[in-house]
This record gives sequence, structure tokens and C-alpha cells, in this order.
Amino acid sequence: DFTYIILSDRMAGRNYIPISPLLAVGAVHHHLIEKRLRMKCALIVETGEAREVHHICLLLGYGADAINPYLLFETIRSLNERGLLNTNYDIEKIYFNYTEAIRKGVSKVMAKMGISTLQSYKGAQIFEAVGINDEVIQRCFKGTSSRIGGVNFKILSTEAHNRHLLAYGPRHGGDDRLSVNPGIYHWRSSG
Repeated sequence: DFTYIILSDRMAGRNYIPISPLLAVGAVHHHLIEKRLRMKCALIVETGEAREVHHICLLLGYGADAINPYLLFETIRSLNERGLLNTNYDIEKIYFNYTEAIRKGVSKVMAKMGISTLQSYKGAQIFEAVGINDEVIQRCFKGTSSRIGGVNFKILSTEAHNRHLLAYGPRHGGDDRLSVNPGIYHWRSSG
């Protein structure tokens, strides 16, 4: 008997604050291992948070068997419908190109680590955690080395709540646009 477990943040919104899909997949993965059920089920992650190769690699590395970055595909479709993508491709070709870029990126990361198959990479947890408390490591990333401490569940939940307030809390000055730059991406003239 084989089971599929879908971990989804699709219901996130005004009344629901999502938890990190990486925390969720890691915790469920380890729980299933402890109950000796992991080999009997697949973990499917449906998330609006995954956008780039690194996000996908982490989800796979901590136990995801499949990932649906639904918000990314919805964003691509919306940009294409509004003519904001500089392409003559139809939406299926654009989706294919994104998926192919992610596949190649994951393969490149695995190759740099000396891993040749996705099966060897999935759930292998071959990362080091930086800035994560032992309480989180033990619940979600058991076996991952973390030489320095850091955030615990209380801090992570406060950060999730603050992001939720930015998106759904009261707006000041009548501005509906959310324009917060956390410093993840920056414009460069070279592209």
C-alpha cells in the first residue's frame, strides 16, 4: 500500500499563515522515518515559496519527492498574459523552459557534490545549517550539522507572522503596493 502526502501552502491568505515548506517537509520526512513509514509514501510539496534552483535543491535534499512551485507558474502566466515577458513562445514552452532550467540547475548542484542520481540526493541532507537553533535541527533537519546556533521556532513563527502582516495587515498612506527589499536581489547593469 503506497501513500502520497501533499504538503501545501496554497490555502495561505488573510486567515492562514503558512509555515516554511522546508520546515514542513523536513519534519514530516523525519517523522515518517521514525515510524518506519517513509518508504511507503511520497512527499509532494506544493508551495508558493520555491522559485529558484537553491529552493528546489533544499526541498529535495530534505525529503521532497516532487515539488509544485504553483505561485511561480501562476506568476509566469500572468506576466505572459499582460505581455510583460519578452518572448514569442506560448505558455507551455515558457513553462517547459523554466522546468528545464531548474532541472539543469539541480543536476549541476548534484554534480558539484559528486552525486549522479536524484535518488541519491533526495533526503540525503548533505548541507550545513547556518543560524538555526538545535531545537529546529532536531525536529526538522535531524543529522544536519550546525556549528553555530541561531533562530528557534519562536523566532521563525514571529518572522512568518511579520511577513503575513506586511501582506495582509493595515496599509498606511493608502498604498496598496508592497515594496520591501529584503536584500535578496539587486539590480545590476550587467543583468
